[in-house]
Amino acid sequence: MTITVLLADDQALVRSGLRLILEDQPDITVVGEAADGAEAVALARRLRPDVCLVDIRMPRLDGIEVTRALAGPGVADPLRVVVVTTFDLDDYVYRALRGGAVGFVLKDAGPALLVEAVRAADAGDALVSPSITVRLLRRLMGAGVNPTGRPVQALSDREIEVVRAVAGGRTNQEIAAELFISLSTVKSHLSGIQAKLGVRNRVGIAAWAWENHIVHLDAGPASRNPRRRR
Repeated sequence: MTITVLLADDQALVRSGLRLILEDQPDITVVGEAADGAEAVALARRLRPDVCLVDIRMPRLDGIEVTRALAGPGVADPLRVVVVTTFDLDDYVYRALRGGAVGFVLKDAGPALLVEAVRAADAGDALVSPSITVRLLRRLMGAGVNPTGRPVQALSDREIEVVRAVAGGRTNQEIAAELFISLSTVKSHLSGIQAKLGVRNRVGIAAWAWENHIVHLDAGPASRNPRRRR
């Protein structure tokens, strides 16, 4: 199956580079390009791509507004949005995460991570650049962010383990391997956790974990998966 992608970035050179990287893969096709946020929303709603790759800073509507319009809590049939950012935009990344984004990659992260993020989003997983995860953890913990609230029902010990793994950037397959459970069991846990926390996806689970200090800096993905740092 081919993964269809919409590119949204106000720089034509960046869009061309992203297209070259993605269309070098046999299973990915770029079906549209947008030079500003408003065009991105209109094209995404018309084309319904599998994944929308969205820059943070764009004219008319920024990446956060685009994310909320396409994947926010009030969207009946949300699209999968992956946000592209740079090291100094952690606050924007966090707000986009709360707005429904399912992935975050740095512009200088390299082709492999970009492709992996698109495939993860299409598969229903979330991929966050390891350095972004660590920086967000440091900012949230250092700023003394107030927790968003307790779950409707208490999480089990196993569910807490899954929450920590999700917040650490693990995919479903990695969680299954680390906890010695099946992939279907991981998905079942995730569905139960989402219901208990009142969030719509795994990125919402990660946000809750970070805000409530369920994870620690030394548990981040940067120290456990060298392949993703290349």
